[in-house]
Amino acid sequence: RRGAAALRHVTRTRSALCTPLTGLGGMAASTSSAQPFAGSAAALPAEGGAAAAAGAGTSAAFHPSVAAAAARVEYLRPVPSDIAISQAVEPLPISEVAAAAGITPEELEPHGSYQAKVSLGVLERLRDAPMGHYVVVAGINPTALGEGKSTTTLGLVQGLSAHLGRKAFACIRQPSQGPTFGIKGGAAGGGYAQVVPMEAFNLHGTGDIHAITAANNLLAAAIDTRIFHEGTQRDARLFERLTTFKDNTRGFAPVQVRRLVKLGIVPEGTTDPADCPAPAELSPEDQARFARLDIDPATITWRRVVDTCDRHLRGITVGTGPKEVKGVPRETGFDITVASEVMAVLALATSLRDMRERLGSMVVARSRAGLPVTADDLGCGGALAVLMRDAIKPTLMQSLEGSPVMVHAGPFANIAHGNSSIIADQITLRLAGKDGVVVTEAGFGADIGAEKFFNIKCRRSGLRPGACVIVATVRALKTHGGGPPVVPGQPLADEYKTENIPLLEAGCANLAKHVSNVRGFGVRPVVAINRFFTDTDAEVELLRRKALEAGAADAVECTHWSDGGKGCVALGEAVVKACEEARAEAASAEAGAGPFRFLYELDQPVRAKIEAIATRIYGAAAVEYSDLAASQIDEYERLGFGNLPICMAKTHLSLSADPSLKGVPTGFTIRVREVRASVGAGFLYPLLGEIMTIPGLPTRPGFTDVDLDFSAGGSDARIVGLF
Repeated sequence: RRGAAALRHVTRTRSALCTPLTGLGGMAASTSSAQPFAGSAAALPAEGGAAAAAGAGTSAAFHPSVAAAAARVEYLRPVPSDIAISQAVEPLPISEVAAAAGITPEELEPHGSYQAKVSLGVLERLRDAPMGHYVVVAGINPTALGEGKSTTTLGLVQGLSAHLGRKAFACIRQPSQGPTFGIKGGAAGGGYAQVVPMEAFNLHGTGDIHAITAANNLLAAAIDTRIFHEGTQRDARLFERLTTFKDNTRGFAPVQVRRLVKLGIVPEGTTDPADCPAPAELSPEDQARFARLDIDPATITWRRVVDTCDRHLRGITVGTGPKEVKGVPRETGFDITVASEVMAVLALATSLRDMRERLGSMVVARSRAGLPVTADDLGCGGALAVLMRDAIKPTLMQSLEGSPVMVHAGPFANIAHGNSSIIADQITLRLAGKDGVVVTEAGFGADIGAEKFFNIKCRRSGLRPGACVIVATVRALKTHGGGPPVVPGQPLADEYKTENIPLLEAGCANLAKHVSNVRGFGVRPVVAINRFFTDTDAEVELLRRKALEAGAADAVECTHWSDGGKGCVALGEAVVKACEEARAEAASAEAGAGPFRFLYELDQPVRAKIEAIATRIYGAAAVEYSDLAASQIDEYERLGFGNLPICMAKTHLSLSADPSLKGVPTGFTIRVREVRASVGAGFLYPLLGEIMTIPGLPTRPGFTDVDLDFSAGGSDARIVGLF
């Protein structure tokens, strides 16, 4: 159903499904998140020509199943749409992908034929196994269309596993429904370097984002409900109801024992309700302390979430129903689900137990006495962990050429920490073995995604990367050199369709800044030049020369969008070389004195950490704080949260917090308008400039083209329009 018949359909409907390469440069910008191609347009087969002769190179695949998957991909010219390519292949059964990866049947929980959850028992089984090379993929500051970072991640892994004989894994984030149905589209990669089936990947997956939404909003409901009930009941009655089970017996639930310990009513380390006094044995004072959280509504930082771009939910009023009037209505709002702290906890947890502790420790507000109120104080931590119990397991999928792909967590990099899960990286590094490679992706430009990868994710996991791939395109660098704006929904300007050396040369300063930033962490940067068909040889050579002058370990032209893994073989070789050099350097260094280093120390004051990122990574001249942000920082330091790392929320389109400032701006001031505390996840969260934590939809959203095609007949239908 998904094989030869779909390929015949692609061929018959090429004019509808393909983007003709001869006219690509002048298309509406909203249709593409990269659409690169190797060589000049003149070198391409004519419209309707035979399939490209780009061989699969499968003789060097690390496993026969990968060789078989890569061999049956037909590389067409012109390159069909992403969804057409995905639907033209029959993915390997997920059991075969798992077997090639080294995952046992007992460690696999299939969700249909092509997706499966992976048990955390793999880590226990392989706890003494050597780990592979660790690579993070970041980028320059992109245009609003994206520059093919996910595509490069998948192309690199395909090049390593299907063409260079390396056991390689991609670890990527689950895409949000927001951009999938908004402007940017899905996050499966593109062309012949993508996750398949792309429909499953870009839509519900195995339901992790839905679980996060449910958990987040359960906690939001618990907050407002607790305020309501505390406002309508006296202490004794409130305590009685909180400690009465359904069978009318009295006692404490396990989660309530945590609050008893916090209040000092029972000794530290008590976990069993049987070791606690009976509720009636508590003094009236302790009963009141236990039952009354006394939340100050003005300090509530927890917001509801939805996995949709809906600007009209940015500000709402709750508590206005006819039965809620005894409470006090309050102003709040929604964030997009991927900005939820629950998502960050999932991505940064190292085990199920660790996730449970982090969920319970999330601070949602303060009491009127100024004390932090947590999810466990509300009695909600255990229920959140139950909702997230299956989500802690990564999802195994595959690339178009059969490379194993681990999909887990999905925080945005501009309004969250922007990296897939620690657990997925830990599992795949053990599965890869000493000479294998794990490629993980950090969202958006290296100024936010990679910075948070190094300072937050690596600090938490203890893992150290051997190389950082920086994806660069001629198009984006021309915008940084002063080119016209690239606006979704509008045609690309001529500057992006014809050679313009001065514009590109000026824009390469942005790439140089990112290379310098990565080197500042002691990591080798390798530049991946994601070539579009409109790029000229002179432009690609200039970009390569500028990257090397800036200090990149190498700079490699990549054509994975059109050629699959074969188009990333040179990048794979450069990355492995950089990783092997890093490993040798670490081995020869004194114990604990490897080249990797953090930007700041955790015991520095909060303002010093914020200013280190702003001045050294972004290039700001100064940082200023709103009165709200200043008071929040002071309060967090008073409460003992000042030793947490920093997760800046800012635009991805500029090194600054102003998306209109391109290139490498100087002399600007970063304004911190608000600082939130994600205590359970383990970071402070400053909001810079005008960044929004739930995006809006454009005039013509991506969902306009998404539908079901019933033309094949039968009871099923084919999904169309995803990109």
